[in-house]
Order: sequence, then structure tokens, then C-alpha cells
Amino acid sequence: MATDDQDAAASPGASDTSRPADPPAANGRKKIKRDRNRLAQRGQGRATNGQSDIRTPVVGPGATIAGQRRPLPGMVQNPSLNNAARTGRATEDETLLSRPELSHPGGIDFTETDPWRVFRIMGEFVHGIDVLAHIGPAVAIFGSARVRADDPDYQEAVKLAHMLSDAGLAVITGGGPGIMEAANQGASQGSSESVGCNIELPREQGTNKYVQISVNFRYFFVRKTMFMKYAEAFVIFPGGFGTMDELFEALTLIQTGKVRNFPIILFNRAYWQGLVDWMRSTMLPGGKLEAKDLDLLMITDSAEEACQRIIDCYNDECWTGAAVVNDLAGAPAPFIPNGEPAARKADGE
Repeated sequence: MATDDQDAAASPGASDTSRPADPPAANGRKKIKRDRNRLAQRGQGRATNGQSDIRTPVVGPGATIAGQRRPLPGMVQNPSLNNAARTGRATEDETLLSRPELSHPGGIDFTETDPWRVFRIMGEFVHGIDVLAHIGPAVAIFGSARVRADDPDYQEAVKLAHMLSDAGLAVITGGGPGIMEAANQGASQGSSESVGCNIELPREQGTNKYVQISVNFRYFFVRKTMFMKYAEAFVIFPGGFGTMDELFEALTLIQTGKVRNFPIILFNRAYWQGLVDWMRSTMLPGGKLEAKDLDLLMITDSAEEACQRIIDCYNDECWTGAAVVNDLAGAPAPFIPNGEPAARKADGE
């Protein structure tokens, strides 16, 4: 559709002869300004009316071989590559190099579509792996964001994280306040990395000041994958739904063999004992669990005991179990506090 400026330029007789016509450069600036304002409004409102297909940019005659249905001499029709010619749609290159937000003002913003979202997800995985793959063995610590600095759980989280960090284990948290802040504080006081994996939420987010390495995520499942992939143990302090989510996801993945067995430590016996007792008295008799599933959990009130359990498990490769041959391809080497991981012994030694 022609713009008002184009109509005026095409029909001089219809224009107001009492006013001199704007020079071409001025007309161009008006269109640029109009398009810029329109895109800014779309960026604020994200409103779409579904009138146009964003995969079909406006293409002039002869701009593509889509209209040339004659196969070249000596060539046969290619059913896949001739899809654009048969359907009249733009080729993939034309779609890539077009600006649908300019040619289809009422169309869908392609950055809000699922295909584009897939690339965002891939980008988060790549970024997370790039950052976390080089931090060495680590422990993930979870707990409530509502805990204050004078809470005993906060102080114990600082103490435990400091001990783990001095032992050479990085500490990974969600990067927020409460127990996360306490764990990052303790880790930053030690000799290893203090890592925060922040997540985009509806409310405003911040990173606590003790985070040394920060990784930001839009998608919960990408962030949760990073926790599971790079932690050698989970320490679960008292918390709410988010903390419970991390606990039961880890238990599920271990139970189903998706990840190797690693320590899951519930810190603060008074808080967690009731939940474990309910599992033992209700879930176990009802056949919803096996007795060995409850062995995946350890409850403690001691930072020293939790730290020692994690180090012992790492050294003894407790994820292998008695019946598993000690040749797991991605299992880390035995860990020596304040030193380098020792080489894994050969079979039979």
C-alpha cells in the first residue's frame, strides 16, 4: 500500500499547490521516523493481530526463481528445494534477509515465536555450559530466600559454604537473598568459586553481593539442568516450594537412573524430620517407595558432618554403588581437600 507521501508524489495535481513539496530527503526521514515509532510501540505493547504470515515477506517480481518453473537443462525437479516455487512462498534466505516488522506492520513479532525461542534456549545452555564447565567440582546449596542474617540457618549456611570452599569445592546457589546469600557469602570467604545462577521472575530480581560468577537464565529447566549437571552434592536448607522442587527433582532423577547417585543432605533436623517420617510411615507401606530410596537422604544439624559426608562420597565415588564397576566414563577423579583431584585407580588396584 502506498504511503500518503507516495500518493502525493505520484499525483502532483492532487497536492496543495499553496505549499511547496517536501524534498525527497525530508520524505525519507518522515518514513524512517514513522517506522521507528511504530516499531517502538510494538516493542512496548507486543500486540499482534495475526493478519500476516511472518514467513512471507513482500518480494517484488523477479526477485526469486519461485516464478520460474522451468527446470534447467539436464536437471530434474527437486521436490524439497522446489517447495517455494510450488507454493509461491518466499525462500528461506529471502525470509531470513527480510524485515517482516517493516513489510508486515500488523504481523507477528518473530522474536516472540517458538522457533526463535528455541534458539534462546540453546543460547542459555551454551552460555551456562561455557561458564560452569571450568569451575571444577561444586556443591549446590538451596533454601529459602526469606531467611534473615540473624537466623541460625543463615549462619550455618555461611559456615558450611566456607568449609566446602576451603576444601576446594565451588558453591552454586540461585544467586538471590536468604540462604542463597549466606552460601555465597561463605564461599566467597574461602578459596573456591562463589557462583550464582539467577532466574527471570515476574518481580524485579537482583544478585547478592557475594556472587563472584553470575549466570542469568530465563528458563527454569535450563537453570535446573545446570544445577544437576555441575553439582557433586545438594545441600537443602529449610525452604518453600522452590526448595522442595529442587529436592524432589534430584531424588526422581537419581531414582530413575538419569543421574548418578550423589549426596542429598537435608540441613536442620527439626524442619525435615517430619517429612522423612511421613515418607517412611505413609509412602513406604503403600508401596510408593522402596526402602533403599530413603537411603538417598541424609539429615543433619552439623556443618562439619555435612562437609565430611560430601568429601567422603566424592573420594569413595559413592555414586558407583557396590555392584557397579568403577569405570564410569564421566565420573570425577577422587577428591583431595586443598589439592588436585587424584588420578582414579586402575581396575584391580
